[in-house]
Amino acid sequence: MSTPQVKNLLSEMRLSGMSSILEKTIADATKDAWSYTEFVDVLLQAEADYREEKKAKNRIKASKLKIQASFEDFDFTANRSITKTQIKEIYGLKWVEQGRPLLLVGQTGVGKTFIAQATGLHACGNGKSVLFMSISTWLENVALARSTGSYLKFRDRLSKPDILILDDFGMRKFTDMEAQDLCEILEERSVGKSTVVTTQLPLDHWQEVLPDPVIADAILDRLKHAAIQYKITGESYRKVKAKKLDAKEQEK
Repeated sequence: MSTPQVKNLLSEMRLSGMSSILEKTIADATKDAWSYTEFVDVLLQAEADYREEKKAKNRIKASKLKIQASFEDFDFTANRSITKTQIKEIYGLKWVEQGRPLLLVGQTGVGKTFIAQATGLHACGNGKSVLFMSISTWLENVALARSTGSYLKFRDRLSKPDILILDDFGMRKFTDMEAQDLCEILEERSVGKSTVVTTQLPLDHWQEVLPDPVIADAILDRLKHAAIQYKITGESYRKVKAKKLDAKEQEK
């Protein structure tokens, strides 16, 4: 069987990873006198890598991340309180394996959303399913689900990802029903699933936007004892970035 025929057969069998490197692998095997086992090992590894990369891309697409933020792009020179040790702890994803929540608390511009999205992207690359939603989008979706009778389906969807990221909690007050819905989502995810919340409000101020004290206590109880919480202070990175750009312009 000729090489083109083998490639066509591999494509028909959906072995695209093998097909993509077949000609190079044959050439390398001939040049270096590989054994049959070595030849097959290289092809199998290429297929495994291709499929894992494809799965990761699909996870990233399904995650609804707004930007592909990366920990490698995090600027540690900016004057922010979060440390390399804390970033390393987030990056390690041990808290995801433990099903613990992660709270990123701080004023606007200190990098909460960037860290949350970098976490999501990193987790997608490590076999974890992720879903990102701003709180405003979540509120819109839960209202729509309630009005169309699909709330249980919506809640089930949010209970499944390994990591659910809720961005910008506390931008407005919740109604009692919205607070109850949030409480139910957190309860559904309380065993084996991690929820990341970014917010300007420290936990002891959440009752300011959760009017029912009973529901507020239930929500806080699900987070206060289990969550990893980082309070990030410092100058807005948008301001820092603007200063750096101005400095570069002046150097020209």
